[in-house]
Amino acid sequence: MSMRLPLNRTKIVATIGPASRAPATLRKMLRAGMNVARLNFSHGDLETHRGDIRAIRALAGELGLTVAILADLPGPKIRIGALEGGSLLLKKGERVIMTTRDMTGRPGLIPVQFKALPQTVSKGGVIYLNDGFIQLKVMEVKDQEVACRVIIGGQLLSHKGLNLPGAHIGVDAVTARDLEFVRFALSEGIDAVSISFVQGAHDIEKVRSFVRKSGRPMHVVAKIERREAIRNIDAILEAADGIMIARGDLGVEIPIEQVPMVQKQLIFKANLAGKPAITATQMLESMTGNIRPTRAEVTDVANAVLDGTDALMLSEETAIGAYPAETIAMMARIARVTESGRGSLAAGDQVREAVRASISRPGAASEDVISLDVLEALKTLKVRFVLAPTISGGTPRRIARYKADTWTLAFTTSERIRNFLNLSSGVYPVLLPAIDCDDELIAFLKRTAALKTGDMVLITRRLPAEKVGKVNTLKILTLD
Repeated sequence: MSMRLPLNRTKIVATIGPASRAPATLRKMLRAGMNVARLNFSHGDLETHRGDIRAIRALAGELGLTVAILADLPGPKIRIGALEGGSLLLKKGERVIMTTRDMTGRPGLIPVQFKALPQTVSKGGVIYLNDGFIQLKVMEVKDQEVACRVIIGGQLLSHKGLNLPGAHIGVDAVTARDLEFVRFALSEGIDAVSISFVQGAHDIEKVRSFVRKSGRPMHVVAKIERREAIRNIDAILEAADGIMIARGDLGVEIPIEQVPMVQKQLIFKANLAGKPAITATQMLESMTGNIRPTRAEVTDVANAVLDGTDALMLSEETAIGAYPAETIAMMARIARVTESGRGSLAAGDQVREAVRASISRPGAASEDVISLDVLEALKTLKVRFVLAPTISGGTPRRIARYKADTWTLAFTTSERIRNFLNLSSGVYPVLLPAIDCDDELIAFLKRTAALKTGDMVLITRRLPAEKVGKVNTLKILTLD
């Protein structure tokens, strides 16, 4: 079996939903370049998610592909309830009542799934719906109802989100319902969960503590969509296995014009920490109903790649869109072309210099030194692959932060580590029964990658191999 390296190194996360759960569609999505399947636990029931998990695993195995499954926890997101006919058109200047009563919405009446809404808002305040695209001004608060005037209208769908920027809603980021979803994810062997509305490292630790008690490991990704998360990003990055920059709610929590710079800062910090960064929300949203994206969307995807993101995420585009596989293929093409010109724009230089500065201080990690040595070798030698046998995935992720043009092949004996490395840019994870001997890695390459005499590879290792410790050796090997 030959190793099939994709043409793009940036990874693609695609949300599974009604438009994409048919086996034929999932097969096309995997072939188009889906590296991670996201299950949005804000929608659907557990039996539906269980069916998706098993279908994804079966199809990936059939195609000989590695795919990670990411369960996105709903968290305490405030949502509106169901609307008659599934949607409601709100017109500017119109008066609407938001009610906490359990009922179906209709023109002039919107149910809200947040009982404390009347106690949380006040006259003159602004309520944002659907990631801020619809805005209401509070005119009067009474009992279970909040009377509002539509400032900016639009089409509102059932169960869309509601934001109250600056308001203290007094709800933990990790709810009891979230922990039940984590229990389900553990029982189904899901690779990672993402925590919504993270405020600090304590939210990550709450899930980690729950997972530890189960005795089954799981990766934890922090969604950055609150102002507090930006303030606490260093501690969050230390506690989490990766971050997702969820620009929808983030663009309501902070002034929308600040989102691009915050995105760049968060990606840089994640790169520096050697943790994967996912850029999410509205990347190719017009392809939900159109076969081609807008020029602005193409530029947005390209800029995220240039920022150094490890992965790009699709939401409605693949969950309910008309062209899920085509959208993935388009994203892969944009990433491929952008990556080909990234070197001329000195991408990764800022990360490289920051790492170089950090290793000049006492207590530097040997993996950081080795990752810089790999980068320098790649700049001066014609290297076919970087081979990174790994127990935790740490060394391949540290190499990935530089966004080099050479693939890193991460060899591991753990299926869980292999799958999660699918989130790291430029890393191709390989599952082998043994990784302690260089000959085993070279034998794999000769079987799968058509290596020839004179090809050069770099190998990172911990020596002596039989002792537990940090990666401390870089070997340059020319094949004979």
